[in-house]
Amino acid sequence: MYQGYRSLVLVSFIAVFVRQSYGFTIPIPTSSIINKKTTTKLYGFGDMFKGAFSNEDGFEKENAGLSNGPRYNEDVVINGKPVKAVVGQKVAIPANQARVRIKFNCNNGDCGTCAINMNGRNVRACQTTIPSGKCVIRVP
Repeated sequence: MYQGYRSLVLVSFIAVFVRQSYGFTIPIPTSSIINKKTTTKLYGFGDMFKGAFSNEDGFEKENAGLSNGPRYNEDVVINGKPVKAVVGQKVAIPANQARVRIKFNCNNGDCGTCAINMNGRNVRACQTTIPSGKCVIRVP
């Protein structure tokens, strides 16, 4: 019923547009649209809209996003503050969430301005990503 009503509204809109623009009317057999026993012929102008909403059946059931979603690591601690971070993202993003400032200069890992301590090792924050396991980050 909903599909038929939507088609009726679309065909009515096209008929009003044609009447206002070209000065003639198009007969609209409303009972055939609602009951779906016969198809409506739009005399060439609206035939391109005939299947406009045909692909919407079952659209609500389809998941258009990620199938499993991003993987989160909740074992990230930055300067003593626990942070929920996405595995594989740069260290600077969860550091900003924890309100910890990391200085950057070259973003290539060459200068050493962004040096931090992650799990006891000195690394460059501009090139390092969040691992999947426990992660303790200390920013000087």
